Amino acid sequence: MPAKPLYSRILLKVSGEALMGEGAFGIDRQVIENIAGEIRAASDLGVRVAIVVGGGNIFRGLALAGEGADRVTGDQMGMLATVLNALALRMALAELGLDAVVLSAIQLPQICEPFSQRALEAHSRADRIVIFAGGTGNPFFTTDTAAALRAAEFGAEALFKATQVDGIYSADPKTEPDAERFDQITYDEVLERGLKVMDAAAIALARDNAMPVVVFSIHEPGGLVEILQGRGRCTTVRD
Repeated sequence: MPAKPLYSRILLKVSGEALMGEGAFGIDRQVIENIAGEIRAASDLGVRVAIVVGGGNIFRGLALAGEGADRVTGDQMGMLATVLNALALRMALAELGLDAVVLSAIQLPQICEPFSQRALEAHSRADRIVIFAGGTGNPFFTTDTAAALRAAEFGAEALFKATQVDGIYSADPKTEPDAERFDQITYDEVLERGLKVMDAAAIALARDNAMPVVVFSIHEPGGLVEILQGRGRCTTVRD
């Protein structure tokens, strides 16, 4: 018999970069199908899952601003990129027989529904998987901050951050093989050490809502369910 999940209600943050797979741009269909399969497996355990998806595989407003362009316009372009990824993920979930809906913080009524707390609650009551797009709807805020905000609004018991590595390290393990890996770490330690797993606003918002942040690799098959059942490899951020 499967172990009882540690959490019954989670928000999954998927970075846009994770959707690229081995490519340098765009959406790898196999990767997005694998992610949809992980969500399906978690749902089969009885876990309620909502999702925030980034847009860095298509466009990064911060990078454009770093080249001297207008930050507000760049961030708005990045918000549109998250909508593309959310629609692709919705299609992948539908192919697995899951009812999913995209709620966007920016108004695109011909494409997806606008976000509101009332819409979120209605879709949750109907057992639909909600995919949040458009970030917070405001420039200067990352999709990590949007994930922490939507997790609180969704009533998530934990925020799961899907990354390219299997947890939080003291430095990038791809460039520094001797970097220290953490199984557990506090919110304040993440902020004090300047660890880049999520931005400071997201960590602070999770801390203020006493919401654990679970960081794991999206590329480990079955990894999400393993962690939900108290196994698997991850780093948990909590007090």
